[in-house]
Amino acid sequence: MIRPICALALACLSAPAFAETCIASRYGYSGGRTASGERMNPNAMTAAHRARPFGSHVTVTSHSTGRSVTVRINDRGPFVKGRCIDLSTGAARALGVAGTAMVSLR
Repeated sequence: MIRPICALALACLSAPAFAETCIASRYGYSGGRTASGERMNPNAMTAAHRARPFGSHVTVTSHSTGRSVTVRINDRGPFVKGRCIDLSTGAARALGVAGTAMVSLR
């Protein structure tokens, strides 16, 4: 998501609303409920994040593969120190992430 930054109504610049670089991990249990209440689908392009709102979309880019994928936040986590996002199995597969990986979020 890009938000315009306007100074004195003369010029507007575009800047990322919220970007971070961190370690991502993969998770994917089937059938249980996520924190948002929907049923977990490991093959969907979804993810868990501690602070981003449910339903928001985040573009995740892997530093090692250069691939990007857009995921929808539908769960809370990860609950492991040093990690900022848990990717569904489908999203991790699309990024080429097997375990953990350094990623950029925007």
